[in-house]
Amino acid sequence: MIGQDIIDQFRALLDARGIVTGADDIAPWLTDWRGRFHGQAAAILQPDSTEQVAAIVTLAARLGVPLVPQGGNTSMVGGATPPPDGSALILSLRRMNRIRSISASDNLAVCEAGVILSTLHDAAAEIGRRFPLSLGAKGSATIGGLVSTNAGGTQVLRHGTMRALVEGIEAVLPDGGIFEGLDALKKDNRGYDIKQLLIGAEGTLGIITAASLRLVPAIAARAVGWAGVRSPADALALLRHAEARLGDSVEGFEVIADDGLGHVLSHIPGTRCPIETRTPWHVLIEVDHDSGRQPGPGERLESALAEALDQGIALDAAIAVNEAQAEAFWRIRESLSEAERAQGPALQYDISVPVARMPAFMTDTAAAAERAFPGTTASSFGHLGDGNVHFHVRAPKGTADGPAWIAAQGAAINAFVHDAVVAAGGSISAEHGIGQMKRAELGRLASPARLHALRAIKAAFDPQGIMNPDKLIPRPGEG
Repeated sequence: MIGQDIIDQFRALLDARGIVTGADDIAPWLTDWRGRFHGQAAAILQPDSTEQVAAIVTLAARLGVPLVPQGGNTSMVGGATPPPDGSALILSLRRMNRIRSISASDNLAVCEAGVILSTLHDAAAEIGRRFPLSLGAKGSATIGGLVSTNAGGTQVLRHGTMRALVEGIEAVLPDGGIFEGLDALKKDNRGYDIKQLLIGAEGTLGIITAASLRLVPAIAARAVGWAGVRSPADALALLRHAEARLGDSVEGFEVIADDGLGHVLSHIPGTRCPIETRTPWHVLIEVDHDSGRQPGPGERLESALAEALDQGIALDAAIAVNEAQAEAFWRIRESLSEAERAQGPALQYDISVPVARMPAFMTDTAAAAERAFPGTTASSFGHLGDGNVHFHVRAPKGTADGPAWIAAQGAAINAFVHDAVVAAGGSISAEHGIGQMKRAELGRLASPARLHALRAIKAAFDPQGIMNPDKLIPRPGEG
C-alpha cells in the first residue's frame, strides 16, 4: 500500500478537488464494468489540466509510483482497474472534460480526455457535423479511453475505428514530458508515428490528455432496415449485395442470431421483432446520406432489399417508417449485451477474423463449442462487415453460481475459442483491448516477434513500468 507521506506529496500538486482519499468515494472505481476484476487504491488523483497531469507523472516517476489512468471506467477487459495490492494510484481524467475547439470549416474537434462521447455528439450536431463513432456506453465512455483502446463500434464499416478518426494527440509521457501533437497534419514524416503508438496502447505508454478528432457532415437523411436470413453466409451475401447497390452510404450492418434477439425480447421491455417471420439470423442495416440527393436512402434501401428477397438472399424484410421506429430497431442491437447478462452467466469474446471466414466461424465454432462443453449454448452478434463479432458461450441452463462455473470452465473455454480464432487468422481482441483479462492469452498465442516488439516498446517508453501496470503486455513466462 502507498503511505500517507506519498499521498501528501501528490496532494501538494492539486487543488481541493484534485485528490480523493475517502474509501467510500474510491470504492466505485475499484471494480471493472463487468465486475470481474477488483483492485485497491489509496487515492484517486483528479487533475484538471495537462500541466497538472505532467506534474503528477513527473512525481510518480521520481517516487516509482504506478498510475492507472481512468476515464468512464467502461473497460470490458479490466483495463482501468488498479492492482489488488494497492500499489498504484488511480489517475482520473474526468475533470479534464472541455471541448477546446470545434470547427465545421475544419471538420475538427479538439477534446480533452474526459469529454464524454455523447457530449461530443451533441456539440458536433450543433454545428451541423457529427463524430462518426458510437457505442452502447456513449453516455459514460470518455474520449481518452476510446483513443487508448482504439474503440470501434457500429460505424466502423464506413468510417473506421478510432485510429482512423484521430488526427492528433496530446499526451504526457512516462517521464512527465508533454507530447504536443494536436496539429492535424496530413503529411508529417518526422520518423516514428508517436500518435499511432499511443492509440490502442491502453495507457501503458503514456497518458492521453487531449485529441484532435475528425468530424464528418451531419446525416441529411437515413433509412434503417431489418432483414431475416438463413445463415451468416446469407448475411454476408446481403452485405455484398447492399454494397454493390448502395456504395459507401451503408453506414451500419449488424448481424444477430435469433436466440440473441429472443433474449432481448424476453428481457428488454417494449421491444418487438421488426419482421413477422422469426428467421435463424437477422440483419440490421443503416443507409445514410449526408446531402439531399435523390433518390433518398429509404427508396434506395427498399429497392435493394426487394432485390435481395427476389433472389432468395433474404427471407423477410422491413424498413423503419419513421425515426422512432428506426431507434427501436437500433435499441434491439444496443440491448444485446444487457439482455445476455440478464439471460444468465456467459463468457463473452470480442474477436475478429477475416470477413470471408466469419460466417463459417460463427456457425462452426458455436457448434464445436457446444459439443466440447455439453450443456452450453453459443452464438454471436456484431459488425459482420468489418469482421468483428461478439461471440458468447452461455452456461448450462439452470446454472446458479456463475462465478463458480466461470472459475471451473472459463480457462478451457477461453483457450478453445481463442485457438479457433487464431486458426481462422483472426485476433482475440477486435475493439475492447487486452487489458488484464486477455494478457495471458496474448502471451500464449501471439508470435514471438509480436511479443518482443510489444515488450521492447514498453521498456523504451516506460522503463520503470509505472504506466498502467499489468495491462496489455504479457508478463515473462506468459509468452
